[in-house]
Amino acid sequence: MDQIITRFPPSPTGYLHVGGARTALFNWLYARHCKGKFVFRIEDTDQVRSTAASVDAIFDAMAWLGIDWDEGPYFQTQRMDIYKDHVQKLLRSGHAYYCTCSPEEVEQMRQKALASGGKPKYDGTCRDKGLGPDDHAVVRFRAPLSGTTVIDDVVKGPIVFQNAEQDDFIIQRSDGTPTYNFVVVVDDMTMGINTIIRGDDHVNNTPRQIMLYQAFGAKLPVFAHVPMVLGKDKTRLSKRHGATSVTAYRDMGFLPEAMINYLVRLGWSYGDQEFFTREELIEKFTLENIGKSAGVFDMDKLLALNQDHIKATAPERLADMLLPFLHQKGYAAEKGNYLCKVIRTLAPRVKTLVEMAEAAAFYYVDEIVYQPDAAAKFLNGDHLKALRLIRDELDALDPVTETNLEESFHRVAGETGWKLGKIAQPVRVALTGKTASPGIFEIIEIIGKERVMGRIARAIGWIENQTVSG
Repeated sequence: MDQIITRFPPSPTGYLHVGGARTALFNWLYARHCKGKFVFRIEDTDQVRSTAASVDAIFDAMAWLGIDWDEGPYFQTQRMDIYKDHVQKLLRSGHAYYCTCSPEEVEQMRQKALASGGKPKYDGTCRDKGLGPDDHAVVRFRAPLSGTTVIDDVVKGPIVFQNAEQDDFIIQRSDGTPTYNFVVVVDDMTMGINTIIRGDDHVNNTPRQIMLYQAFGAKLPVFAHVPMVLGKDKTRLSKRHGATSVTAYRDMGFLPEAMINYLVRLGWSYGDQEFFTREELIEKFTLENIGKSAGVFDMDKLLALNQDHIKATAPERLADMLLPFLHQKGYAAEKGNYLCKVIRTLAPRVKTLVEMAEAAAFYYVDEIVYQPDAAAKFLNGDHLKALRLIRDELDALDPVTETNLEESFHRVAGETGWKLGKIAQPVRVALTGKTASPGIFEIIEIIGKERVMGRIARAIGWIENQTVSG
């Protein structure tokens, strides 16, 4: 069996979006699963819309997702001599010919065909004229006039096209530049691509491409046309559904592992399993498990999956991804044991890294801002005695461990007659400003005795000041 060779050929006319990223992942996973090759190609022949910024954005997205390649990146604009050579091959073999019909004349042919109930297409005026090169001539492919062209699609099954409905399409424009369907075939042939996984919006291009393979005497690749990704309203995914660039999801605090997991599950399944690591996807990914129905992009499901991946990811790895978000907020955070401890307390409680950075505030700020409702309820005269007793207990505590803290809180509970939860809440608000947080003993141990004592003293002062003012 031949080595499996797949490819991903984005056009650099914008950012890498959700649908494009899923296509890249399907090709990459299948190549890795089969121990084959994955080729990366930039289809930049559209010089008007292609930009260097878009190329950089695509590279950035691929790097974030961890999609590497074995060959490339190839740029079509650097392969023009190869395309011209292949145009000449088709001209010599009689599979292509020069055409001098003007765009206006071709449009008249199409309108005439439509008026008579036919397909709007070029009528073959120059097909047998034997014309030579000319400044205004295009090169057209000589398409078969009868029979059928069949796509043996791995996902959709056989798709049959009547050749009589195809026209002699242009493979080289009058300015000498090649057209999309032509360069794609030449690229895939010369790069040895034998498995093409792409969106089903390309189905109508495929019969023309198959005709070109046959004209060159080349072996057809395996085609797998994947259903599109839709929004929750079952229309094609667009910006209104949140279909921004892939890197926008990175900036929203999603993990690349979660994004990969979610995108692959949009159209592929393995039983009822939802959560996959990258390694599991490589192990299990096959073309046979790609579904026939469109995937529906659901932000709530992506958030839930991201939460699961945050919980499953080692704090050391999360630290690298979380640091930019902490620095964005102005926190003097750095890699190390302290940050890993912070992450362990927050990971079970958040859905994104943005949420984690927001929740980490009390670990890094110098002065806690109390939520008004929390302060009104728990930083008042009723809780003053408990806070003072906790302060005294902490002052005498050495070392500060969870066991020692629990014993201290129990002693305060005995003295006040309160349950531990009632004592913990004013301490929690004093340390975090909120009524909800990770475990109070964990927080105290991480923040450290000196900072904890300072925050409790400030809370006591706050209550005393409120009492005097009142």
